[in-house]
Amino acid sequence: MLQTPETTSSMASVEEDFPRGGTSRKPTESKIVVQRTEVDNLFQSNEQTETKKRKGASKEDGTKLKKQKTVDKKEDGLTLNTAAKCVEILHIKNVKEGMLMLGCVKEVTDFEVTVSLPCGLQGFLSIKNICDSYAKLLSEQLDSPDTEEICSLQHLFHPGMVLRCVVDRLDIAKGGSLSIQLSINPKTVNKSLSSSTLKAGMVLSGCVESSEDHGCIVDVGVSGTKAFLPKSAITVKSNNPEELKVGQYVTCLVEAVKNDGRVVHLSVDPRAVAQTCAQANQGWNLTNILPGLLVKAAVKKVTKHGMFLDFLSSFSGQVDFLHTEQTSSYSEGDQVRACVLYVEPSSRLVGLSLRSYLVQPGTSVDSTPADGDRAGEVVKGCSMTALHHMSGAVLEMPDKTLAFVHRNHLKESNEPSNENRVLAMSEHTCRILNFSPMDQIHFVSLRKSVIDKPFYRYQDLQAGQIVEGKVSVLLSHGMVVHISDHIKGLVPRTHLSDIVLKNPEKKYSEGMKVKCRVLSVDAQNKKLYLTRKKALIDSSLRLFLSYSDARPGRVSHGYIVCIKDFGCIVRFYNNVKGLVPLSELSSEPVVSPEDVFYVGQVLKAKVLQCDSDKAKMVLSFKAVSEGETEEAAKPALDCEVGKRLEAKLLKKSVNGLEVAILPEEIRAVLPTMHLSDHVSNCPALWESLQEGDVISNLICFNKNKQNISVTKKPTVRWSLEEGVVAKDFSEITVGRQLIGWIKNIMSYGVFVEFPYGLVGLAPKSAMTDKFLSDTTAAFQLGQTVVAKVTNLDEEKRRFLVTLKVSEVISPAGDAQTRLINGLQERKAVNEMLAVRDSSELRQQLAALSAGQKLKLTVDAVKDSGATFKSDDLSSATIQATKYHVMGVNLTAGQKVTAVVLHVDIMSTCVHVSIISKLVAKKKSLTEGSNHTAMIQYIDKDFAVISLDDTAQLTMIQTSSHLNEVLLSESYKLKAGMTLTVEVIEPSCEEMQGLPLVAWQRSAPKRQRTTSENQSGSKGHCFGEILQGKVRTVKPTCIQVTLEDGSTGSVHVSEVMEAADVCMKSFPTSSVKVGSVVTARVIGGREASSHRFLPFSHPKFTYNICELTLIPSKMDASVDFKPVTAKEKLNSLKVGEEITGFVSKFHPDRKSLDITTDPCVTGTVELLAMITDPKDAGHPEKLYKLGQAVRVKVVEVSVKPHRFVLSLTGVYKLEEGSTTLGMVTKILPQVGLHVKLPFGGVGTVSVTDLADAYKPNPLDTYSKDQLVRCSLLGNNNNNKWQLSLRPSRLNPQQAKPVKDLEVESVAQLKVGQMIRGYVKSVGEQGVFIRLSRSITGRAQLQKSTKYLFGKHKVLSEHLPPNMLLTTKILSINREEELVDLSLLPADTGKPDVLPESLGLPLRPAGEEKKHDTKKKKRPLSDSEQKQAESQIPKKKKKTRKSKTDDSDSGVEVYFREEEEEEKEDEEPHSAKQVSSSSAGPSRLQVAAGFSWDVGLSSLKPASAAQEGDSSDGEDHDGGTKPQKKSRHELEQEKKVAEKALVQREAELMDPSLRPEDAAAFERLLLASPNSSLLWLQFMAHHLQATQIEQARAVAERALKTISFREEQEKLNVWVALLNLENMYGTEESLKKVFERAVQFCEPMPVYQQLADIYAKSDKTKEAEGLYKMMVKRFRQNKAVWLSYGTFLLQQGQSDAASGLLQRALKSLPSKESVDVIAKFAQLEFRYGDAEKGRSMFDKVLTSYPKRTDLWSVFIDLLVKHGAQKDIRALFDRVIHLSVSVKKIKFFFKRYLEYEKKHGTPQSIQSVKEKAVEFVEAKGTEAAN
Repeated sequence: MLQTPETTSSMASVEEDFPRGGTSRKPTESKIVVQRTEVDNLFQSNEQTETKKRKGASKEDGTKLKKQKTVDKKEDGLTLNTAAKCVEILHIKNVKEGMLMLGCVKEVTDFEVTVSLPCGLQGFLSIKNICDSYAKLLSEQLDSPDTEEICSLQHLFHPGMVLRCVVDRLDIAKGGSLSIQLSINPKTVNKSLSSSTLKAGMVLSGCVESSEDHGCIVDVGVSGTKAFLPKSAITVKSNNPEELKVGQYVTCLVEAVKNDGRVVHLSVDPRAVAQTCAQANQGWNLTNILPGLLVKAAVKKVTKHGMFLDFLSSFSGQVDFLHTEQTSSYSEGDQVRACVLYVEPSSRLVGLSLRSYLVQPGTSVDSTPADGDRAGEVVKGCSMTALHHMSGAVLEMPDKTLAFVHRNHLKESNEPSNENRVLAMSEHTCRILNFSPMDQIHFVSLRKSVIDKPFYRYQDLQAGQIVEGKVSVLLSHGMVVHISDHIKGLVPRTHLSDIVLKNPEKKYSEGMKVKCRVLSVDAQNKKLYLTRKKALIDSSLRLFLSYSDARPGRVSHGYIVCIKDFGCIVRFYNNVKGLVPLSELSSEPVVSPEDVFYVGQVLKAKVLQCDSDKAKMVLSFKAVSEGETEEAAKPALDCEVGKRLEAKLLKKSVNGLEVAILPEEIRAVLPTMHLSDHVSNCPALWESLQEGDVISNLICFNKNKQNISVTKKPTVRWSLEEGVVAKDFSEITVGRQLIGWIKNIMSYGVFVEFPYGLVGLAPKSAMTDKFLSDTTAAFQLGQTVVAKVTNLDEEKRRFLVTLKVSEVISPAGDAQTRLINGLQERKAVNEMLAVRDSSELRQQLAALSAGQKLKLTVDAVKDSGATFKSDDLSSATIQATKYHVMGVNLTAGQKVTAVVLHVDIMSTCVHVSIISKLVAKKKSLTEGSNHTAMIQYIDKDFAVISLDDTAQLTMIQTSSHLNEVLLSESYKLKAGMTLTVEVIEPSCEEMQGLPLVAWQRSAPKRQRTTSENQSGSKGHCFGEILQGKVRTVKPTCIQVTLEDGSTGSVHVSEVMEAADVCMKSFPTSSVKVGSVVTARVIGGREASSHRFLPFSHPKFTYNICELTLIPSKMDASVDFKPVTAKEKLNSLKVGEEITGFVSKFHPDRKSLDITTDPCVTGTVELLAMITDPKDAGHPEKLYKLGQAVRVKVVEVSVKPHRFVLSLTGVYKLEEGSTTLGMVTKILPQVGLHVKLPFGGVGTVSVTDLADAYKPNPLDTYSKDQLVRCSLLGNNNNNKWQLSLRPSRLNPQQAKPVKDLEVESVAQLKVGQMIRGYVKSVGEQGVFIRLSRSITGRAQLQKSTKYLFGKHKVLSEHLPPNMLLTTKILSINREEELVDLSLLPADTGKPDVLPESLGLPLRPAGEEKKHDTKKKKRPLSDSEQKQAESQIPKKKKKTRKSKTDDSDSGVEVYFREEEEEEKEDEEPHSAKQVSSSSAGPSRLQVAAGFSWDVGLSSLKPASAAQEGDSSDGEDHDGGTKPQKKSRHELEQEKKVAEKALVQREAELMDPSLRPEDAAAFERLLLASPNSSLLWLQFMAHHLQATQIEQARAVAERALKTISFREEQEKLNVWVALLNLENMYGTEESLKKVFERAVQFCEPMPVYQQLADIYAKSDKTKEAEGLYKMMVKRFRQNKAVWLSYGTFLLQQGQSDAASGLLQRALKSLPSKESVDVIAKFAQLEFRYGDAEKGRSMFDKVLTSYPKRTDLWSVFIDLLVKHGAQKDIRALFDRVIHLSVSVKKIKFFFKRYLEYEKKHGTPQSIQSVKEKAVEFVEAKGTEAAN
């Protein structure tokens, strides 16, 4: 069929309109232009447009184009075969609007259908693009809700349904990718058809327009044509005629065309539709051909990338490799059935498919693969079967299914393509991207970035996971975050932050990276919920991902989702939620929860109960906080800021050191930058410190919950100790000067950190006096600076500071102090390095210092300078720069004198100078003299300078001020510059005798600013007498303005003679403001802080002079010496009374500072300040500032600095005296714990609280109450027994004593009435405290007249410390036992048990029986203990109180020590005791118990079957044990003593091997680091074949043994390796070995395992291990020898020889002699002695002077060789040319050998040889 003329002309016009660029964008040059053969010229024109378009294409395409053009010319315009070079798949870039495609429904949602298109493409069909009638219905539905129900997309489409669609438009998606929007509207799909072109037999697509009585009207998109689908035709399809709805898509067959195409009858029988092929006579042409048509075609050409077909007689189409059947093979001329896949109208390109599911009738397209959805799966081990360079590649996965990689996915997006390399790889790993239903193949990617993505599908995410994503968009209900390209999640509004954000857009911006935690994920619906709540993200608690995770007792973070009147609903992850009832919300009652909590609040919740089946859970907030408070109550080890500390270095990390503060070992951090004020010294100090070192002079500068930070910066330490710090933001005031350090450098300024964690900002403009362009060039991180506060923002708690040198006052003398500190730090580094490295050289270098002279020899002279040699420093590099050898002609070997400029220990290098004026004799310097100095050498923060012609060298700092910034190179100090210096001290001992100088640049513009009030004065010298005018008078100091305008200060102690000071007077008030005074300089203060400077540099100049006004010191002829604080403190004695002046009261500590001297201040604690408790509230009222007081010295020490004073006239605690104390604890079992002055502590027993006992005696006392106490006695370690009785405190005024103090049992009488406090109630009776040392007992029968079952009844009514009146029944004075009665008949008081209990009375005469029995035997020690232990809860306290020296009653009943003493005193008394009263011996209680039985199993003898009924008590008499004769008792006692002695001896014997686990545990407590013990313990378990226990012991050992005990740890590892080798598996042995290598030095571990293998005959494993070892430790000689030994023991002599050769190659050459010798020895021992001999021979021939090897050789031959050989060897040795001494030694050995093995003749011959040797030597010497 010929093409219509319109088409021809339209093609031509297209060409005219676009003469250069071609029509629209063509897919590629390789697409075939499909047109009718008759119209040749059309092909040509089309081809030209095609090539023009491609001009701008990529280079690789260009090359192909050129070829194409040449072919064009040859073929004379007929280009079918030309274009047929390459078939490529349809790429998205070639998709155009209006393109027709066949698609398959993949997924249906409410408003959109996802359609799979050919070649892996995907399009979206919107609800609007279905058909006009459906769109109309939709709009009606929106306008009026009562129209007929519309059918949803889910009803109209189903996955797998094949559609004909048209590309409606191409959208650019957010990421920049193209999104294909499709339409199936018949008007656009079939727009090229007209009513006249419709023919019967055509297969068209349409949509149901309306449903009528006899069928449906179908919209086929042809205007002027009504298409009708009769009901009869529908029923063929399905039995339900109602099935077709408006908008339903149908593929139908035209049955008949009537009225010139105005009416068309259709049918929809799927079989008929599927079999109908398009015929040429139906009028199909390139403009109206539709996708989905079946055509018969002939194969025209087969290429490796696809085929070209001819169909409908004259059209060409292409089939890409994805759409050919893999199983069939095609050849030219074959007839095939094909289906039209896509049609590109502008370029007339037709794509066809031969796949059976599109071509064969009765088949359908599967929307999901047979093996399920595998998207996102990573598949390894795929092979590439074909590579199509324009399209991609085909992979075969391990399960033989094929997959396709698009060419874009063969490489990373930013890499150049290298397809050959990809093809060459033997196997590939790919990730399945998706399944394409239209191609029935998986699309995969080889991009590493895609394969490595942790999250590719929603299934990859789990609730609780932490993920990172990018903010995509902020919506009203939350924020969308993209986790990856395909995965996005929603952060709900309430989850944007811990609190509810009003303006989230201020916090989040598009593209911002955020860290979230997954709340829940629904993979099926692709829904992901995230949270940004910090509390949830950072939570370290267990996450509740399901109800089974939420076991009762567990705690987790949850968030409140709902607040009701009955409580809060809290949600966790995966929608796990629970209720917190009202009662569990808080420990305080909550009435309305919404006032206390808010939705979205994150809280810790504890699970109370959980039912996972019903998904119900009850939680509590209250239980969590209660649990926490219990933990918090434990005292945490603490450390106060500003405290001087020592610490041990635990671990070094890049940024700092982890240290443990001694002695409590509290963990702290010492940042590297805090090691010194000099930034350059910090790394050196870090390097020189090692784990385990103790670092002193640290100070804590900040602490928070996480950690404690300490510093070693001397300036910061000084500021903290002197209090020149702000402890809190509230203390910061504008104008205040603080010492800090640079914390962070930003483009807009620097952040300066100060102690206590305060941080201020120095803006760019306030950093330096000069203009600053780049902040990073100015200060260094960690640099110490002085900052002055300029602005405060109270509301935001922020402040600004200035660092300008002109605006901060640096303390004068500060530069010199820093210089000395810096040099001392350097010296310390050098010393540490010298000590660490035992080499002599480093120690010699450490002893060198600048200015020292050396005698050197010139080694070499170069242009850059010279190098020298020194005999002493043999391996050090000694060099001088060319500047330092100027004016001296040097030649190699010449001897010179040089002066040391700098020593670098790390690189063992010494810098020297030989300039004559530096080497000359030194001239002495005078203090205060000025010199011109020249810089000779610069080393980071320090410079070495020479003082003009004095030949003196010294060191200075390169910066003269803490804040100095050297912005340009020209300002930095360089060698050769000159400076002006002033000598402060001609020889300063801290600088190793070098002069101490102050310097400034010679150029006047660099003068240092002096403090304003000094008006340029240079200060005053020590001892100078000056005139001044009093400016201000303060209580503790007077400020004087001196004649030169500078300021002086007079300390309160320097105003008048000590003898003239009256107590309570104010010395400074005697001086009037404005008066003129004469004063003398005794020191100085720094202006900024008023710190009194050390006297060690009396020559310093200060900003403020420290003056004295004392007349006796004014005499200029008297030269008085400066006294340092140290000397002052050393001169004071404890107990001495001195005059002091009140200087400061500390309300927080309630302590007083007393100053005695300008440099000495002591402290007085509250208890040493007052004598009357009434003054405790405001002690400061008693003492005014500046007042003179007499104080006694309590404690004085210089190191650590302590000076403690007392104002009460008492300086130590003495027995019998009274003092104030403070109650610290109230313990019912003991009484009061009291803190005493001067560090003492004491206890007050309940019976010592008053002269008349009161009920509830402890109720009147509270913690921190002050009490006056009398000191009764002391038990050495400053623990006192105290009394509060008025009769003790002031006996004169006391009222008569009602309850007497009972000192001993002797004071008591039988029958006496006495009151006491209940101590405890037990089965043994009621224990009553009669005094602090005596406890009595009332037996249960003597306690009450009632009968009761258990003693608990009694203990409930007799609480501890209840006051009772008792009567003494009997006293055993030897045993110190007091028996009491509480019966009403005896005491006259009511019974202790109330009548209301209704208990039966005890029968008369009952007590008597018991009484006699009871009295006969006192309690033994163990029974007493048990009697008391039966009171619940009190067990621990009873025992504790005993140690507190408050009597627990145990000693009264049985005092072991005292009894023994008594036995010693009266040896006969034991015999006098009648058998009835003699108690059982201490080892044997009447119940007969051995020491091995636990106390708890003991039944006390006295608890004689106390039955519930009185009958039980009556039968008692019958069960009494038989009395034993005295002889039997004596015998038992002896046996028991003997057993005890034997047991003690056993426990003491160290050689005795423990018998059981308990014994081992006991020994291990004593020596936890002993590997021997641990190994014995393991062996103990192994004997019982308890393998697991032995393993556990080993693991415990590894945890317990200190990390410093490396050898001990190694022993345990070896034991564990042995154990695994014998009893474990290969796997377990390997695991232990890997761990051991990690934790120990690897080499010994390898060696040990090799030995273990060798011993257990695992030669193969041993050999494998040795091979690894020689690779890993090839530089280690021992490894090679060890392997050699092993090989020779196995008899592999040849292998050993080979190993030797390898060893010689690997080891340094200097080792080779020793290695060969060692191998030779091994040959002698295990291998071939002959071979060993020859090896030794070879070595000794080369190294004849190695006498040590000769000796070894001799030894080996003596052991293994023949006599003849040995003698020959000796003869060789004695003729060696070595020293006489060595030959003498060999002769001696020769003689010994002959004496042992030879004959008299042979001995004689050796002697003759010796004589010959001596004579020969003599003649040699003579010649």
